[in-house]
Amino acid sequence: MKTIALQTLPSGAGAAKRLAARLELACDEIALHRFPDGELRVTVAPAADTTILYAPLDQPNDKLIALLFAAEALRRGGARRLVLVAPYLCYMRQDIAFRPGEAISQRAMGTLLATLVDRVITVDAHLHRTPDIMSVFAGIEAENLSAMPAIADALAAGGVDPATVVIGPDAESEPWVRDLAARLGLQHTVARKTRHGDRSVEIDFADPALLSGRPALMVDDIVSSGTTLMVAARALRAIGATAVDAIVTHALFPAAMVAAFIDAGIRSVRSTDSVPHPTNAITLEETLAAALWSERSATHSLETTR
Repeated sequence: MKTIALQTLPSGAGAAKRLAARLELACDEIALHRFPDGELRVTVAPAADTTILYAPLDQPNDKLIALLFAAEALRRGGARRLVLVAPYLCYMRQDIAFRPGEAISQRAMGTLLATLVDRVITVDAHLHRTPDIMSVFAGIEAENLSAMPAIADALAAGGVDPATVVIGPDAESEPWVRDLAARLGLQHTVARKTRHGDRSVEIDFADPALLSGRPALMVDDIVSSGTTLMVAARALRAIGATAVDAIVTHALFPAAMVAAFIDAGIRSVRSTDSVPHPTNAITLEETLAAALWSERSATHSLETTR
């Protein structure tokens, strides 16, 4: 039996195979069959002692069932350690009940995944009031990696106008916007956002003079409806930004929305490959591989002592 290997849900096969190649590991695709009534049959490859499960959890509901079944089959097949690599981790946004009777999805998801795997690795998890990812997954290992080093490297390789201002959509974005700006040697600021609903927001800037006559680079962790990006782009254009580009860690919006972004004044939208999307331009392969080398090293060390 192989000592360590990677298995992936079909939707993440492209990025998973690149990651496996970087780690010099085998990569098998988990087979999914849908019965006429909607139920799934899940078939995994032979289990390794340590099995890395790769699963971008956009459109998550069927994928979570597939992970549940895959974990059952792998444990029964002899896997001693399961590591979930979910570059996008679903159901993190609701960390409290805002109204009586509402489920706290983050708590439920943390409990579920902690019963299935021994370690969770994700990127730029959408945590609001939760202090860190370990608070979500009690009793197992968990890491919330930053996409900013990979984004900074990709931008630097392509060249960045030194007059560019890096902009976050709200106060929550300030830590990663500051990090990216520092890596690129640029100024940064964050917008003031007032949300009135899922598709209704107001955006303004405390220092419009900072942005007038300069290129703007908007950076966000998740874009789903796209409303914030479009409102912010119009506001930036109105105060004189010479160009507006956007970088997104997790592109959850429909591909057809790119046309609407262009109409709103956004010159380009680029995303990481945390979920497969036509805007993918930045790979997280190196970031994830760095976090997983410890698994590979530990397993190979165990093998040499047998």
